[in-house]
Amino acid sequence: MNKNISRLLPIAFLAALVTWYGCKKETPLTIPAEQAHFTFQTGGNYFITAPGVTYKVPIGLTAVSGTDRTVSVTITSPTGAVQGTHYTVNKTTFTIPAGKATDTIVVTGNFPQYTAGRKDTLVFTINGTDKGSSVAAFETNNTYKLYMRGPCSELEINDAGALQEFVGAYTANEIAFGSPYGPYNTTISSVTQTSPTTATAVITNVFDAGWSPMTVTLDWTDMANRKVTFVAQSVGGNAGASFGAAYNGMPYAIRPASSGQIGTFSFCSKTLSLYGNIGIWGVGYNGQLYTLNMTKK
Repeated sequence: MNKNISRLLPIAFLAALVTWYGCKKETPLTIPAEQAHFTFQTGGNYFITAPGVTYKVPIGLTAVSGTDRTVSVTITSPTGAVQGTHYTVNKTTFTIPAGKATDTIVVTGNFPQYTAGRKDTLVFTINGTDKGSSVAAFETNNTYKLYMRGPCSELEINDAGALQEFVGAYTANEIAFGSPYGPYNTTISSVTQTSPTTATAVITNVFDAGWSPMTVTLDWTDMANRKVTFVAQSVGGNAGASFGAAYNGMPYAIRPASSGQIGTFSFCSKTLSLYGNIGIWGVGYNGQLYTLNMTKK
């Protein structure tokens, strides 16, 4: 009797599973309602470098439909930009036709308004069905911030807080010991102003070899002749690897270039071009000419 029962139990269990899955198949699938969003982007930068230069803000729908859909957008500006004065848009209410799922809002900045350093922010918000849209707004992607500005001037380095724009990740290329190397990643970890027209910056991963962070000086006293130079410093590592076993255990050094070459930098493009000498710390040896070019990512 017990053996028969034990044989029947698996059969009963399988029958129950079939019945359960059969019920699950019959459960209706809920399809989310179509929603409007900014193609999962949160914002962008718009440089108004000449009359007629435009920027396109992307709009998307979560599905392609067989009918036309209307999307309405509201534009605000925490910086005071006024539509018709500082910028224009081609539309704030538009129809995405059947079979399509994307469109754009074309923004045109008024170039003369931005030639003297003006900067603005526009905030685009997709309206709900109660404010002109025929589809709901995607709750986590219903706003888009557009940062607008005109051509950059190197004089902007004197603006409050502007130096901190140098902080961040860079792509580096170099020539060391006569050989090119790169691209690789560097970072400016900090910038400290030392006078109205000078500052120091700390760069990590110079030479892409795990050396200690390096300090450079920035000098824009003569705006047309901006200078960047290495501070003479020990940067770690084993100089014996490059200069011979006699120098094993001695750290490398970076110094200003003995050739007299002076590097330059640009606030607008966030680029630095440096010249120095890689040598051996503490033995008075100038070493090899070293060039380093960095561009902010």
